[in-house]
Amino acid sequence: MDVRIDPLDERGLAELLDAAVRGADPGEVMPAGPGAVWDAALRSGFLAFHRSRSLGPAPVERTWVIRVDGRAAGAVRLQPGPDDTELGIWLARGARGRGAGTAAVRQLLATAAGPGSGVPLVARTTASNVAALGLLRALGADPEPGGEGAVTLPTATVDHVQRRGPGHGVGPTD
Repeated sequence: MDVRIDPLDERGLAELLDAAVRGADPGEVMPAGPGAVWDAALRSGFLAFHRSRSLGPAPVERTWVIRVDGRAAGAVRLQPGPDDTELGIWLARGARGRGAGTAAVRQLLATAAGPGSGVPLVARTTASNVAALGLLRALGADPEPGGEGAVTLPTATVDHVQRRGPGHGVGPTD
């Protein structure tokens, strides 16, 4: 399996939408209400959401398309904050459970685009998200069992973790 990440652009955004519609529930990849379905309005909302966050004149995060064997299969993002950088990731169902998420995050952390040295890296997930917790463990983290909230990776090298407040930054992965 070949995994690579490419910076999000308009072409990649169209491919990302296709991957999301093909293999993810709307709430797994963007803010969406319970029971949301991939209708025309939600597809337009997906594009607008990512354009405003990553492709607009004042982006709040950087996003990369995760490609598995050359095909868009998900996204990984970094959102700088005042005290840390949040990591978010999602994968289409067909790419889950194969190590693609771990490979994508490792590539991101190895690039100059990754968080700076000493910048805490935060991945927000829930205790029930076994896939996300597995990805964090594969990267060397040791998330605390139980509870909901953010797993803080105090260095960009994912040395150890501590628990923080609630959030949803790491979606369906590996």
